[in-house]
Amino acid sequence: MYIKKQIRSFKDLDVYQLAYKSCIEIMIEIIPKLPGSEKYNLKDQLSRSCKAVPRLIAEGYAKRHQKFGFQKYLDDARGESNETLVSLEQVKDIYNINPDLCIRLIDTYDKISRQLYNLAKAWSNLKK
Repeated sequence: MYIKKQIRSFKDLDVYQLAYKSCIEIMIEIIPKLPGSEKYNLKDQLSRSCKAVPRLIAEGYAKRHQKFGFQKYLDDARGESNETLVSLEQVKDIYNINPDLCIRLIDTYDKISRQLYNLAKAWSNLKK
């Protein structure tokens, strides 16, 4: 049986918790291992996109009272999540950096993107 928990803060959202944890993992385990030649490309993009996902969820949650405010931020977070997923595929396929971790994180960001879609859909139905 699934027990619903009360959401009092963006930090209570499962998708936020997963996105934040995954971001920290990328910043500690992947980013430092990328070559210096990727400083202004893959390293920068992956760093920005993975950090953007939990930030957008938090910012959007603050605007949840607006009719379309939260959905816009959830859509943007989903775009950043998808970008992170592609960047992780590139890290794995181009540089072969920690492939098992990359595969796990790719699956995690796929899940995050689906959770964000479902949250936006549920929120839209709730607001009707």
